[in-house]
Amino acid sequence: MPLIDGLTTLWDTLLSAQPDPPPLLVVLTAVVALAVVATRLPWRIARNAVTIAHEGGHALVALLTGRRLHGIRLHSDTSGLTLSAGRPSGPGMILTLLAGYVAPSLLGLGGAWLLAGNRITLLLWLAVALLLAMLLLIRNLFGALSLLVTGGVVLAVSWYTSPQVQAAFAWTSVWFLLFGGVRPVFELRRQRSRGRMPESDADQLARLTPVPPLGWVGVFLLVALGALVAGGWLLAGPILAGAGITF
Repeated sequence: MPLIDGLTTLWDTLLSAQPDPPPLLVVLTAVVALAVVATRLPWRIARNAVTIAHEGGHALVALLTGRRLHGIRLHSDTSGLTLSAGRPSGPGMILTLLAGYVAPSLLGLGGAWLLAGNRITLLLWLAVALLLAMLLLIRNLFGALSLLVTGGVVLAVSWYTSPQVQAAFAWTSVWFLLFGGVRPVFELRRQRSRGRMPESDADQLARLTPVPPLGWVGVFLLVALGALVAGGWLLAGPILAGAGITF
């Protein structure tokens, strides 16, 4: 049957592994992603993707812990807000607050795991699916535009570009999430030291637990750095192993 044949073809396409990327591509995409995270103007623009992942983390865990999700707002200053209802304390609220700062890094780690198996098509289509699902929860115009533009770019790359371009885009995106998950934690630490974020996730977690705000900032940083090391090894480990570098 044509429908079954089409679904089978689609399934095979999603799960098929692409050829190993050239080592130079892995290195160059890491350098590009690090440059974007480390420089002011590119980071100011690309940080919206990190905010999408941050608020998506809050939203996903809120749903998984049984909280009622009211919606997500993304703002032009790269801040965001996820509103949920339920018990104001307890494990569900703690996990929901914890999920934000660690979500970009964990998404990057998951992406690195997929790329380690050369599942580029699956990675790109999963990204589109997650962005579309999040779009249903957006409650402001800028947030909707941000998701439509981001999802449109990922969809266009996955549908219209060559395998080489898809590989470069996928590796750059995953490296960006891994590096980009670290910088916001340092920004949070700096802004808290200046008294600019009294209602940060770390401060809210401190009010719900015995751990002080700085302790939660440390937790965010440990997760981000751990994901960066693990994800970096998944992405670059084969290159290092091929060069005879082992740990």
